[in-house]
Amino acid sequence: MNTYLLFLLVTAAIGGVAWVFIYPILSGERNAERRMASVAKAEPMASRRPSRATQKSRREQIEGTLKEIEERSKKARRAPLSVRISRAGLNWSKQRFVTIAGALGIAAFVVVFAVSRNLVAALAAGFAGGFGLPLWGLSFLKKRREAKFLDNFPDAVDVIVRGIKAGLPLVDSLKMIANDADEPIRSEFRAIVETQTIGIPIGEACLKLFERMPVPEANFFGIVVSIQQRAGGNLSEVLGNLSRVLRDRKMMKAKIQAMSMEAKASGAIIGALPIAVMTLVWITSPRYIELLWTEPLGRLMLAGCVVWMSCGIFVMKKMINFDF
Repeated sequence: MNTYLLFLLVTAAIGGVAWVFIYPILSGERNAERRMASVAKAEPMASRRPSRATQKSRREQIEGTLKEIEERSKKARRAPLSVRISRAGLNWSKQRFVTIAGALGIAAFVVVFAVSRNLVAALAAGFAGGFGLPLWGLSFLKKRREAKFLDNFPDAVDVIVRGIKAGLPLVDSLKMIANDADEPIRSEFRAIVETQTIGIPIGEACLKLFERMPVPEANFFGIVVSIQQRAGGNLSEVLGNLSRVLRDRKMMKAKIQAMSMEAKASGAIIGALPIAVMTLVWITSPRYIELLWTEPLGRLMLAGCVVWMSCGIFVMKKMINFDF
């Protein structure tokens, strides 16, 4: 019994070894493996390596460009006073702006002190007139100029796309916009052309548009042109896609403004209601409400009401101000 069992095990072992080493030769599997190895090695792999290296270098180049653009965007947010003046569309010098702000502050101090004979109120009015009012004016003019820029910017990009498809160089298309477009598109693209004329590459010149006009659309345009100049590609197709994105953003902004007008109107009514009621009470019963500015406790209550109303208006403004 043990002899038969041992013979069976030896036979199975010999059959297994023969299956492993002899069957591939008889079935042709080894020849198939050799043919697959001959097809997959040497020249095809060598031809693929340069393309992968090219793709890797192009990816690294684009990533480096995006990092540089991000750093420039951070610097653009911390702009000095001279840059803020130019963004508002004013050709004033820094000294002229400071002089006008100082004159407004002194005038506000003198007027309030002459009316109220209160030094604290006069100092507050002088500070508001010298610092708050000029900076608010710059912010107002800057936003108004940015709104005009965004209204005409998609049309300017479409002009560039049509010019490139017609065979014009990018610089000639920019010059055409700098000569025929409306403000502030004309002045901004004229600055791009002048910057490129002194030797700066056109990609970097377009990136500087975001420094003068800090809106996302200008940043998109600079990124697209800069990457295309470094990595190559079909500029007309890329700018066409950018134009569609800009128009979609414009439509989305208009839709958001239409949907939020009810909330804005409610906020304006709620903010103006206390002032309107106070004015009507003062017209009908002046002695009843004069206690607010003739008595010390009334002044304190009036100041507290102003502070709390300002906080409420600020909160409502933040709630209905949609950034995208």
